[in-house]
Amino acid sequence: MSEAREPGVPGRGPTRQGLPAPPPEGASALPPATYEGRTVLVTGGGTGLGKAIAAEFARLGADLLLVSRDEGHLAGARAELAPLGGTVRAAACDIRDPERIAEVFAGHGTPDVLVNSAAANFPVPAEDMSPNAWRAVVDITLTGTWFMTREFGRRHLAAGTPGSVICVGASYAWTGGPGFAHSSAAKAGVKNLVETLAVEWGPYGIQINGLVPGLMPHGDMTADIREGLRAAEFGAVPDALPDLGARQPALRVGLPRELGWAAAFLASPYARYITGHTLVVDGANWQRRGVVGPPVVTVREQLGRGPFRYEGSA
Repeated sequence: MSEAREPGVPGRGPTRQGLPAPPPEGASALPPATYEGRTVLVTGGGTGLGKAIAAEFARLGADLLLVSRDEGHLAGARAELAPLGGTVRAAACDIRDPERIAEVFAGHGTPDVLVNSAAANFPVPAEDMSPNAWRAVVDITLTGTWFMTREFGRRHLAAGTPGSVICVGASYAWTGGPGFAHSSAAKAGVKNLVETLAVEWGPYGIQINGLVPGLMPHGDMTADIREGLRAAEFGAVPDALPDLGARQPALRVGLPRELGWAAAFLASPYARYITGHTLVVDGANWQRRGVVGPPVVTVREQLGRGPFRYEGSA
């Protein structure tokens, strides 16, 4: 049997080149005015991936309503996003507060699209996690997402109008996330919420989908997440992030605009029959398995922590 070779290249096997780079920033597969006259509310829209998602809706003509607890983040995002498309409004809001959420909706009107991007996260061994740490992450990531979605759904149900919800999730909703017990539990709840509400609200014209980003580094990644990435690669915390692209099946990391494009499609008229689905945009990284698994390194070792010492229930 002859050796398998790359077509057209004698004596060589397939070349490792990874997935191609996406189109440039500002490009879109959807018509330019897809969201003209429609309002898109993005929680966590002042920074990071939330802001990147908001940018793609703006480029397609949407009016934006950005929600965040940090007014400084909102001011910066408004200035950055205003030149891209429709109007950009902002509202300071803690999504754990349902009364404040109701005030935001009452003051700005019911949006056509809700993007639940706000979340909290930090790496910690489960045995070290305090009650406050658990509540902080679960209350923002899961309960806050529910409060926002409930207010959106109630208003559309009462008005008899269609709407679209996108909940940003995480792949460890399926796999579990060592070092992130609080976040993985919360994201699993978000995924289930998507599937449940798709059935409940579909008859009323409200679609709801999940959207899971892969590794998409951005300037607003918090210090603890950066340190967690370093630790996960090296078992310690060196000065710089490793070459993360080489550790992905795509041989590159994702770009924030790729998540924005996916969000804009899922809420568009071209995806009306897609609901209850969670779309993973990660270059197949979460499905990667080695032929032989790597040596097990405990979360404590990965995060550079010493032996656990029990010092009471708190």
